[in-house]
Amino acid sequence: MGNDRSLENRISIVVPVYNAESYISETIAMVGQQTYENYELILVDDASSDNSAALIESAAVGDDRIKLIKKASNGGAASARNAGISAATGRYLAFLDADDIWKPDKLEKELSFLKEKKAAFVFTSYEFGDENANPTGRIVHAPTTLTFKEALSRTVIFTTTVMIDMDVLHKEKIFMPQIESEDTATWWTILKGGTVAYGLDEVLATYRRPAKSLSSNKFTAIRRIWGLYRKIAGLSIAASLYYFIGWAVRATVRRL
Repeated sequence: MGNDRSLENRISIVVPVYNAESYISETIAMVGQQTYENYELILVDDASSDNSAALIESAAVGDDRIKLIKKASNGGAASARNAGISAATGRYLAFLDADDIWKPDKLEKELSFLKEKKAAFVFTSYEFGDENANPTGRIVHAPTTLTFKEALSRTVIFTTTVMIDMDVLHKEKIFMPQIESEDTATWWTILKGGTVAYGLDEVLATYRRPAKSLSSNKFTAIRRIWGLYRKIAGLSIAASLYYFIGWAVRATVRRL
């Protein structure tokens, strides 16, 4: 997709890395195969105890788009992403987790969509994969648009599919809070401020999900969503119950 290296069209990709040596080389190579080439890949090593940082340093030789930030102590995904956001030099921001997968034209298609919609915040559909990222057949479709109230009963924004125009939504509005489900909290805060998110209903990412994590996550997810209703959305108990029922119904249907 050309050799445009301007800041105006650069996409800053932020990847939190913690003990990801099993995936990180594959992840870097996958980004290198994107049809859109004007990006910087900011990998934030969150004090890994494995070989992750060395693998990143090796991959960065000969490609100045790959940038490593080493954190002295482990602070979690929100802290790592915030370090990456702070370091970003591009106009556009994308998030990627070290074990997730992008289709080769993800950046190109999503940036084109963002510009077409003149949007500040876009996301795409995605599919679930097993521990080897093989698709399981389950797809979460992105709605055409998503407002704050609509987001309260449907957690359809997958962080690995998000792209933001930082000329419109400045960094201080994107920094993630140090709470559970920090990414959802961030999207809700942005939407609560009046931004409407635009969804591209095309599967451009795969969510790698080991089988062992599926059932153990249910109670954790319930606790987290309730905390978000009360702390981030600022809802009353009655309103929280209303939206929780909607969320639970959608979550159940998605698993059928």
